[in-house]
Amino acid sequence: MNQQHTDEPGTDGTDGTTGVAEVDAVLASLDGLADLPVAEHVAVFEQAHERLRRALDAPSG
Repeated sequence: MNQQHTDEPGTDGTDGTTGVAEVDAVLASLDGLADLPVAEHVAVFEQAHERLRRALDAPSG
């Protein structure tokens, strides 16, 4: 899998997505984090981490 990584979304002229649908969905799920109480952040990050691990460990193509 040939994927590029940038530290800043959109700095390479893209819209800031990764091109991997599941990874993009996980990142989008973090958008509402600021609206949640801080006490709930750990659970959100743990869930996001697990989803990312599954998405990135899945066989490609």
